[in-house]
Amino acid sequence: MLIKYKSRSVAAVLAFAGTLTVSGLHKFYLGQPLWGLLYVLLSWTPIPKVASAIEGVWYLTQDEDSFNRHFNEGKSVIANGTLGVNPVVSIAEALRELDALRQEGLISEYEFEQKRRQILEQIS
Repeated sequence: MLIKYKSRSVAAVLAFAGTLTVSGLHKFYLGQPLWGLLYVLLSWTPIPKVASAIEGVWYLTQDEDSFNRHFNEGKSVIANGTLGVNPVVSIAEALRELDALRQEGLISEYEFEQKRRQILEQIS
């Protein structure tokens, strides 16, 4: 099953946009459709706008790990842009990409070896 990574910045922007337009878009984005529907249904009151502003500040003030624990099933983005579902697979993909850069001449042999060692240290 493919898990779509949810960005803390996008969630905050949608939450702040809810203070000016339709509230609750951030809830739909974060995979909470019932809360999103409740925000839309209560949009004639100021309650969802205030809640959206508070949540926007909350998203911006919490660190990336905390946000990932709440909204990305505890997974974070690794340097190659994939979700860290299986670290061994992610490290193997990073090594393949690094080797491709070396073969294309975009990095030197020395740079390749240094970065390869850094990536392999993540296993321990």
